[in-house]
Amino acid sequence: MTQSSVSPPARPAMTVAEASELARAVLDEVEQAIVGKRLPLTMVLSAVLAKGHVLLEDFPGLGKTLAARSLAQVLGLEFSRVQFTPDLLPADITGSFLYNQQEGSFEFRRGPLFTGILLADEINRTPPKTQSALLEAMQERQVTVEGETFPLAEPFHVLATANPIEYEGTYPLPEAQLDRFLMRVSFGYPTSDEEYDVVQRRLARGQEEIDLRRLTDGAGLRAMQAAVETVTVDDTVSRYCVALATATRDHKDVLTGSSPRGSLGLALAARGFALVRGRDYVIPEDVKAVARAVLSHRITVKPELWMTQASGAHVVDAVLGSVPSPSTLESFER
Repeated sequence: MTQSSVSPPARPAMTVAEASELARAVLDEVEQAIVGKRLPLTMVLSAVLAKGHVLLEDFPGLGKTLAARSLAQVLGLEFSRVQFTPDLLPADITGSFLYNQQEGSFEFRRGPLFTGILLADEINRTPPKTQSALLEAMQERQVTVEGETFPLAEPFHVLATANPIEYEGTYPLPEAQLDRFLMRVSFGYPTSDEEYDVVQRRLARGQEEIDLRRLTDGAGLRAMQAAVETVTVDDTVSRYCVALATATRDHKDVLTGSSPRGSLGLALAARGFALVRGRDYVIPEDVKAVARAVLSHRITVKPELWMTQASGAHVVDAVLGSVPSPSTLESFER
């Protein structure tokens, strides 16, 4: 038996200009909580606008969880956080059937997957069986339990965090699941001035919690995502995306390069990035801006190079330097 999804309430169409203005307002508001990280936040929002999921991989204490919660708050989406641990079971996130003694029947108790933004905290600390429970939800936007399928409400996005250190007791994500993330984003350490600003803001507000304004809701985000679908991608830019992804497979340091999902991800993420920047068309610089975040986690470096500086990010940088880029003039003034 399959539960039919309920059609979300309609909202008037949003133009690219309106969506861009709202996107920048969202970033301005989130920056009240996350100081000095405009570009990484733009990457995360671009992925959400492109209907994708994001892997936030960085050292502890750099604002990954706060960024996810703040984005959900400003976008007006329901937010759930799951702390992934070695004893977490698939039913703990998908939900399960429980017996209702009063009704004398089994009823489905929904898990935290049924939300707008799911923060999968430290996703690499739970076994593969539980990690795989996310695959169907991330790709198909649905959950199947005991042979019954439950559609997830839209919008639905997974923001997962991973710690690049302390690998003992962790379960690296398989390539099939890494490929489901549109982007992998890192925030990095703040500058001294930015870190001082963080301290001063906390002392000034006198409380740990940060109150952010809700600027839209689920219907508003869907309207923004619909506006992204109208952003133009010229044929030369599409071919550039394909050329970049293809070049990763031929690099001398690579065991496996990006799948075709990588070239598609470049085009989709670049559209979201272009909209945030206020344009209704994609230029090659948009593709270059998102290339590291989209491609690096889809590349497997040869194992014998683990003692060197070889990495997915270095491969992407090399590919960006070797693959000819179409000019903006060539793409849009032909």
